Amino acid sequence: MTVPGGVVVGEDGLARCPWGLSTEDYVAYHDEEWGVPVHGDDALFERLCLEAFQSGLSWITILRRREGFRTAFAGFRIDKVAAFDETDVARLLADPGIIRNRAKIEACIANAKVTQGLANGGLDTLIWSHAPKRRGKAPRTVADVPAVTDESTALAKDLRKRGFKFVGPTTAYAMMQACGLVDDHLKACHARRI
Repeated sequence: MTVPGGVVVGEDGLARCPWGLSTEDYVAYHDEEWGVPVHGDDALFERLCLEAFQSGLSWITILRRREGFRTAFAGFRIDKVAAFDETDVARLLADPGIIRNRAKIEACIANAKVTQGLANGGLDTLIWSHAPKRRGKAPRTVADVPAVTDESTALAKDLRKRGFKFVGPTTAYAMMQACGLVDDHLKACHARRI
């Protein structure tokens, strides 16, 4: 049931962003992960890769295959993925548990190599340096949530300048939302943290 404030109230009585109640998978992701601050190079590398794989697809497609991705990509441990070679690319292209897109697979491997070149904790520092200094007002409706911001454009530009692939401003903003650099839960949503 949609109520004032653009949220939807579930059977549990909790108000959520409308997308957060569309499937059971989304309920847990919305309530427990989306918008929660994520730190650590491997954890952020995983999110960066998954957002790149999501490009052109729905997030639920990626979310339902996340464990398959984790298995296929060695838990997204940067050093392991950076060592992948053409044999690994062939293995990944044959893996039905992931999205089998050569360009995205190769981008993930290339991004691991670029991340290795950053100082320890460098990916965390780099990504979080683009968090907005001031938080805007909480969005009241889904229409108030942007797809791109100045910060996501700057982050995408910074990442691309360093050699990262498959990371445009929209992908960067989706990662910023997922990793808690911004909190785009609607104002009336129970999961809003700030």
